[in-house]
Amino acid sequence: METINATDKKAAILQLVKEQGVLPLFFYKDPGVSADVLRALYRAGIRSVEYTNRGEAALANFRELRKVCDSELKGMSLGVGTIKNAESARAFIDAGADYIISPGLVEDAVAVADEHDMLWVPGCMTPSEIIRAEQLGAKLVKLFPGNILGPGFLSAVKELFPNLLFMPTGGVEAEKENLSGWFKAGVCAVGLGSKLITKTSLETRDYAGIESLTLKALALIKEVRG
Repeated sequence: METINATDKKAAILQLVKEQGVLPLFFYKDPGVSADVLRALYRAGIRSVEYTNRGEAALANFRELRKVCDSELKGMSLGVGTIKNAESARAFIDAGADYIISPGLVEDAVAVADEHDMLWVPGCMTPSEIIRAEQLGAKLVKLFPGNILGPGFLSAVKELFPNLLFMPTGGVEAEKENLSGWFKAGVCAVGLGSKLITKTSLETRDYAGIESLTLKALALIKEVRG
């Protein structure tokens, strides 16, 4: 079997995110529910997901999700989000993360990712942070929090960073007007969390609802992209 080198893997993940136009992100304390959400997203056509490091069970759950991806969900790229330090970056990479995402510019986590030749995505809110991310080798920048920055921010700075891809996360709405604004501003994708995988759907195990909302979001993104 041909081995995929790290550079090709990073490029493939970036391409996946761009093609999807959306990166679903979620955490839930129950590993079984987390796995079923992953399956629902997969049925809707999603092939890259961010599982967020936001609870005590996150690492143990991630290990279980890695097993589910490897055994059932062919082609699913599993990233981990909310990485705020080198220690958690190392732990999730050891658990099988395909890439790491941070809410800010976490340079010691970047160093760990680079040691493993792994894609990392920093969260940035200012031009200075984006410049530093680019200097460190970022290919994709998460604009966070997206609802505070807004599409106008990206429109104002995007020409300064012709070699970077951008993805807003936090408060992005799965509605035509909001999505249209972001894609017109030049994002490659949007991060969708609670607007896609709602608290109610998690608590009621409404996997069909999650699948349906995901299909609608994918269709809207296709429409606003033209």
